[in-house]
Amino acid sequence: MSQGPRSGLNAVSAALLAMSRHLEVRDVLKTIVASARDLLDAEYAALGVPDDHGGFAQFVVDGVSEEQWKAIGPLPRQHGILAAMLQKAEPERLADVREDPRFEGWPSAHPDMSDFLGLPIRYGDETLGALFLANKRCPKPQGGCGFTADDEELLSILAQHAAIALTNARLYERSRELTIAEERSRLAHELHDAVSQKLFSLRLTAQAAAALVDRDPSRAKGELQQVAALAAEAADELRAAVVELRPAALDEDGLVATLRTHIQVLHRAHSADVTFESNGVRALPASQEEAMLRVAQEALHNALRHSGAGRVEVLLDKRGAGAVLRVADDGTGFDPKAIRRAGRHLGLVSMRDRASGVGGRLTVESEPGKGTTIEMEVPGG
Repeated sequence: MSQGPRSGLNAVSAALLAMSRHLEVRDVLKTIVASARDLLDAEYAALGVPDDHGGFAQFVVDGVSEEQWKAIGPLPRQHGILAAMLQKAEPERLADVREDPRFEGWPSAHPDMSDFLGLPIRYGDETLGALFLANKRCPKPQGGCGFTADDEELLSILAQHAAIALTNARLYERSRELTIAEERSRLAHELHDAVSQKLFSLRLTAQAAAALVDRDPSRAKGELQQVAALAAEAADELRAAVVELRPAALDEDGLVATLRTHIQVLHRAHSADVTFESNGVRALPASQEEAMLRVAQEALHNALRHSGAGRVEVLLDKRGAGAVLRVADDGTGFDPKAIRRAGRHLGLVSMRDRASGVGGRLTVESEPGKGTTIEMEVPGG
């Protein structure tokens, strides 16, 4: 094996552990690319997941700035060397990719690339993607290739584990989608049985009342009273169905205990130090507790999955008759204005909707390199 700055057992182990730590496909792809680039000391790395239409469903890069990526333009097609790796399922190691007869040129804003190492990511007979590196950071003898046979072997090992991590992430996402679909189906069935029958009766009773208004007002009044009763019953049935979607632990243990348990689990599952503190918070209206829990979960997800935080602090504090939730991390942070301009939200829209939906408010403070603090305040009951 090569003895570069990031080679060796510890570096390989760190890369493999990083890939296995994530459960969402996009996070796994980004980790594979970053690990490969770091491990083989390359200037650029990319991974393309093909679609069924000659393009790429996802294409993740590392070493290219966001401004460069925007200037490059649309995602590449499956052509040239990328297509060869996907179709033949063979590695490609080139001294200068620009001199290969299959090279079809880059967009004008594309970074200049010379030495090239790429190979397919395969799981069984399926090609999951094409992983490639360019411009190894090392002295290049005249006419020599920056990437070596040892580099190719190392990347092959990484790709095998990447295939497992990517397959597991896909299975996790499919399982989650199936669970959501099953829950929706169950709720739809219950709503149909419990509520639609009430609404059907309500409709018939209202029609009867309308027919009796002119010729028998007293009977019409009785039918309208029945309409009101049926409407109330339908509303109760609907509320009961919705309550079932509320986390059971929240009903049984309350917000403080549920958050504490959730954070203890996250602390054990992640390398980051995740802490929780609560001061004087008493029971809140059920809708406010659920909203605070969901916002906390979203904020923690962002901090642990996307920010690279080493420490995340969660505080639940009494404020007047209500409470305030504060989730602060020491991660990479971001520019909230740039996030909005790019059409990315990191769940901020849903968090704000949850806060405003229970009469609360949400504030977000973040700067690149200075972490993120998300605060939600609710009025209490």
